[in-house]
This record gives sequence, C-alpha cells and structure tokens, in this order.
Amino acid sequence: MIKQPRIPLLDLILCLSHIIDLISSDLSNHHKRVAYTSYYIAEAYGLPQSERNRILLAGLLHDCGALSLKEKLAVADFEFAYSSTDRHRHGKIGARFFDNVKLLSHIAPLIRSHHIYWNERDDPTIKDGVQIGCHILHLADRVDVLLLDNQQDILLHNKTILGKIKKESGRMFSPELVRIFEQLAQQECFWLDMVSPFIDNILSRKADLRIIDLDLEGLEEVAKLFYQIIDFRSPFTATHSVGVASCAIAISKLFGFSETERRMMGIAGYLHDLGKLAIPAEILEKPGRLTNDEMTLMKRHTYYSYRILEPINGLETISQWAFFHHERLDRSGYPFHLGFDDLSLGSRILAVADIFAALTEERPYRKPMTREDTISILRQDAEANRIDTAIVSMAERNFEQIYNQMSIAQKAATHDYNDFSIAESPDILSPS
Repeated sequence: MIKQPRIPLLDLILCLSHIIDLISSDLSNHHKRVAYTSYYIAEAYGLPQSERNRILLAGLLHDCGALSLKEKLAVADFEFAYSSTDRHRHGKIGARFFDNVKLLSHIAPLIRSHHIYWNERDDPTIKDGVQIGCHILHLADRVDVLLLDNQQDILLHNKTILGKIKKESGRMFSPELVRIFEQLAQQECFWLDMVSPFIDNILSRKADLRIIDLDLEGLEEVAKLFYQIIDFRSPFTATHSVGVASCAIAISKLFGFSETERRMMGIAGYLHDLGKLAIPAEILEKPGRLTNDEMTLMKRHTYYSYRILEPINGLETISQWAFFHHERLDRSGYPFHLGFDDLSLGSRILAVADIFAALTEERPYRKPMTREDTISILRQDAEANRIDTAIVSMAERNFEQIYNQMSIAQKAATHDYNDFSIAESPDILSPS
C-alpha cells in the first residue's frame, strides 16, 4: 500500500517558481531574487514574520499571470511602456489563480497590485486597496530587472542600480522603502546572496514556511492550481490536464488502485505537463507541425518537470507517474528512453491517458477524433510496443465510461476557464 505523501509547501512553490523562469535565460531565477529582496526589505521595515512569509510567497509567484514569452520579456523592462491598466494586467491574472486557493489566497492582493507606483497609492480603482507589501514587491521587482544583465559582475554595477532606484523615489517607489534598500545595498553579502546558486537554501532559512506540510487534500488543491497556471494560457489546453487526470483515475480504478492511489494518479495528471511552463505559448498554440527546433524545445518539458521536482521527498511516486508519460515501452520515447521494465503500471496508465485525452480534444490544427479513430491510434501504438496493450484493451472495453467521466471533468474545467477569462475583462487571457 502506498503511503499518503506529505509535501512541504515551500518546496513545491520554489519548484513552480523555477520552472516559470526557465522560459527564457534572460529571466533565470527572477522570481527567487524578487522574493529574496522583498523579504529583506520587509524584515528591515519591521513587518512581522507572517507578513514576511506572505511577501516571500508572492515574490516567488508574482509574474505567473504573464502568459506569453513576449509579455514576460516586456515586463522585464525597467519602466515598461504600458498604460496604467495594461501594467496591472498580468498581476490581475496572477491574482485570479490564487483567489480561491485556501492555502494561498492571502497572496492574491499582493500579486494583483505588485506594479503599483508610489504616487498611485490612493487610486480608488485599485482592488483590495494598496498594501505596503505591494510597494515592497514592486521595488524588489524593479531592482531585479536592473540586475538581470549584470549578475556576473554585480559588485561593479550595484551602485548604478541603486542610483536608478533612488532617482524614482517618490514617484515609482516609497521614499522610506528606498532608504531601507539603500542601507541593505551597502552590504556586499546582500548582492552576492541575491545572485548566489544557493538562493533556495537562503530563502528556506529565512522563512519558516517549511513547517507547512501538504497532506493529500492540500496537495490536490495546489496541483489543481498548478494545472490552471499551466493550461489556462490557451483555450486549446484549458482542459487538457483535467482530462488526463480524470482519464487516469478511471483507468487506474479499473486496474484495482486504492482510493489513495487514484487520488495520487489524479495529482499526477494535473502536474504531468508542468514543464510546459518553460515552453512559449506561441509554440503550444502553433496550428501546424512543429519544426525540428521547436520539437527539440518541446521535448524538454518532461525533463524539466522531473528533475526540478526530483529532490522533494514524498513526491517520488507521483513524479514517476506524471513525468514519464512520453516514455515508450520500446525505449523510443523521451527524455530518458526508459523501457517496459523501467516503467511502473502508474506510469504506463498515465501515458495512455495522455494520448486518450489528446486525441479526443480539439487542437489548433484539428477537430476532436472519433471513438473509432482514437481506438485505432491507441491500438497501433500498442501493437508497435510503444504503449501497454493491456491498458489499451481496458480503455477500449470501457471507452464510454472513461470518456464520459473525462467529459464531465472537462466541462467543469471549461466553466472555470470561462469564468476566469471574463473576470477582469473580455480579453484578459489573450497573450498578445
């Protein structure tokens, strides 16, 4: 019997933060450095530990609402040329991800207004009011934007960064927070820690969030949040992970998995495409065949997911089920080229569930496939020893049951996506 996992919340958030920044080498560790700088400013400001923890979490996830690579890079300009409304667009989207997540709803107001200028603090249109944490995040975020091009020689450029920040005191930034930052900036260790390869350890020591362990219910809630961040970048992927999860749960039940194992299988389905956060949405939505370069980039997504989550104790089984879904029994899959003897039943079920869901969904380049075509393709893959024949046979015999369960789950996800997409404005999710 597989034990229920207990996973530190901070470890999962650090992993998500890391994957978000893999989309471009120009943004490497941006979220972690913003969390670091925000935490130190909040500490020097005198905020209590609970509020410092909240600001740290918000820093780790603050740009998750920037849905396209173009938007992420635009936000990386020090004073990006958006109107006041557009400047807050990705913050509003990001906040929507967390509004209804019990464990993380408290960071939504900070993410929503993390680009608020100091001289806009009394703007009545700012939802939830403007908290000091929003101004701390904005300052830390702009510090890191200035740092992005100078990480290797930071002690040669820190005075230039400080000068640009001081120049915006009273307009972009709180004068008091700028003074605090100026004091921190006198310490070489402040800058060296910010660009250190050990920043995860530094953040973990400063915060006390490791005491928050997720049980199976909490892990399900966070996994559902992750799938929305992954899939809501495009209407074509908005229900994919939900479809894979429900399909995998249905098949695993037919194979006698316990309730705990089925719930873990659902979590694996929600997480299975986590690494696609490192793939530009422009590639995911491409209507035609991917080029060789694009396919090479796409093949990285399961590798990123597996390696980044690999150190988390208690997540081993779910990670193997989730991130081996492109492996094939004849070792022709990717990225590890594992074979039948290397792949557990859970991994083999998830691989079939991913294909089943993908074939029966609409894509930019085709309509959903029929039952006959779906079964035909699954059989071909099974006969070629790419996927498990027994699982394909089980899926064929129970096609209607599996498909109906998947459809119910996907309709609910479609409702969530539509509700999400119109919450702020009709085109809030358009990644243009």
